[in-house]
Amino acid sequence: MEWIQKIDFAVLDWIQQHIKGDFLDFLMPLITALGNGGIFFGLLAVFLLCRKKYRRAGIALLGGLTFCLIFGNLLLKPLVARIRPYDLMEGIELLIKPLKDYSFPSGHTMASFACASVFWHYRDTFKKWSIVALVLAFCVAFSRLYLYVHFPTDVLCGGLLGWLFGWVACRIADRVRLKKTI
Repeated sequence: MEWIQKIDFAVLDWIQQHIKGDFLDFLMPLITALGNGGIFFGLLAVFLLCRKKYRRAGIALLGGLTFCLIFGNLLLKPLVARIRPYDLMEGIELLIKPLKDYSFPSGHTMASFACASVFWHYRDTFKKWSIVALVLAFCVAFSRLYLYVHFPTDVLCGGLLGWLFGWVACRIADRVRLKKTI
């Protein structure tokens, strides 16, 4: 595990030394805020549920976010109990408030990739929005690294889990028979 953490810090430090700048210092907290508490993605799920054409995707997104919450945030985070990188490294100036929970897996990344997975699954319906959702998921994931609040392995696993949870939720939603009155 020690060698993984060395690689993680090498990636984080490279970002700080080579990519960090005033424009991104302004932009990354805004992008990362989209994942705060899953509120943006939850509201998106509610919007989709309200439109008959998008209802199945809304069910899938709500299911994927629920899986992320239960398995990622409530089970894995306390089980792994990984300390955040800024707590292990001195001299890091945070651009957002310090977080109180654990680092692994990245909940922001999980939620954004669950959303991207759902939009990708229903890409015939969402067309260009599926690409936008995927790009946004990668931007949210990168913002977590840029802001030094997650290790790359937290973000990688968060992305994989989010995609998986979104996919599973889509499979379930595809099997649910919606009544015509809904």
